[in-house]
Amino acid sequence: MPRSEAIDRALEYFDSGAFLTDLERRVAIPTESQSGNPVERQRQLRSYLTTEMAPAAARIGCTTRIVDNPVAGGGPFLVATRHEGEGLPTVLTYGHADVVPGEAHRWRSGLEPWRLVVEGDRWYGRGTADNKGQHSVNLAALEQVLRTRGGSFGFNLKVIVETGEETGSPGLRALCAQLRDELAADLLIASDGPRISAPRPTLFLGSRGSVAFTLRVALRDRAHHSGNWGGLLRNPATVLAGALATLVDGRGKILVPGLRPPSIPPAVTKALADLPVGGGPNDPVIDEDWGEPGLTPAERLVGWNTLEVLSLGAGNPDTPVNAIPGTAHAHCQLRTVVGTDAEGVGKALRAHLDAHGFPMVDVETGRRMSATRSDPDGPWVRWAAQSLARTTGAAPAIMPNLGGSIPNDAFADELGLCTIWVPHSYPACAQHAPDEHLLAPVAREALQIMAGLFWDLGDPSTRPL
Repeated sequence: MPRSEAIDRALEYFDSGAFLTDLERRVAIPTESQSGNPVERQRQLRSYLTTEMAPAAARIGCTTRIVDNPVAGGGPFLVATRHEGEGLPTVLTYGHADVVPGEAHRWRSGLEPWRLVVEGDRWYGRGTADNKGQHSVNLAALEQVLRTRGGSFGFNLKVIVETGEETGSPGLRALCAQLRDELAADLLIASDGPRISAPRPTLFLGSRGSVAFTLRVALRDRAHHSGNWGGLLRNPATVLAGALATLVDGRGKILVPGLRPPSIPPAVTKALADLPVGGGPNDPVIDEDWGEPGLTPAERLVGWNTLEVLSLGAGNPDTPVNAIPGTAHAHCQLRTVVGTDAEGVGKALRAHLDAHGFPMVDVETGRRMSATRSDPDGPWVRWAAQSLARTTGAAPAIMPNLGGSIPNDAFADELGLCTIWVPHSYPACAQHAPDEHLLAPVAREALQIMAGLFWDLGDPSTRPL
């Protein structure tokens, strides 16, 4: 059977309205993982797996089961497998069923999170872009390849759908460790996040990691009148501002040696050379003089660490009074690339603040996600890029890693896989915001891309030896 027939079937699935119907049904299930009644939340998450994902996996010949989360309170997983034969390549694919809170009151008139609304090329609804639309594309492409090849893929398939990605993927890495043999594969092919731009198909090979930390200055139990005590009492907000200024300067350059990454590898620099960042109609204007000096915007976003102050608090920000606050705090985040000692961030901060005269600033480190990056010159990456180019007629953008953070460490580090992500969204999709949407032309092209990619995986003449 020709490759083009699988692609044509994927297009027919889209053009017939079947993809829209499937996505409408999936968006209607309110799979929030961060809010709502815990019992109802778990019921909806499990329902999505049992009523949508398990039947979709069964249609492509997988044996499916729902696996409880090894972390108490975490949502369940769908694990599905199809074994066609020894000696064939094995691919693991992944998606997440959960979404961020719907926040219906913030959507514009005529839109709502749990109803898919079509306006021109935009399909609105919570999860259309992140991640229901994306894993729906991949499962549908697999189904069309299976039909075209007469009931065979030409490779072995394993599937994980989790229900807690938006809360940091609790239990995902532990699940991969528990099921290491069952989930063993040659590579991961999955979809999340945005393309570099709507018109340009993209591959990314990992993600930046992240370390959350909070700085606290707690000097007194209460505030004191600034006229009576000003100049006599240390102001915790002023102390905190001074401490922050020793961590990152006024132009965003990281000043703590232990928080800076190693130099950008040549293969990464090469991969980033032709990647424009921003410039879309709804994108913010990039500050050219912000961040690490001497780097391009792509290198600053993808190849370097960034330290962000997410919020600052002292006194009553909205209705200040004439008083010296007793405490101040800053919630911060370090985005990290491969080579950064993420486990040592807390110690590096403590040593730096002590050395700069700020022992009164407490450091609390929080959730951490590891940075990952597959080799941009690796054989599976070259194979995937060639497949996308064959389908679209143009070379895809190759990002060594996403600027954001996804739970790729479960696959890259725990399972030891080459990880290839093919995103089906675009930067202005309003992911995590009101009016989230999927672009229909991107989804239509994505079905072609994924049908071609899975077809090529089953063709021994095209895949790496």
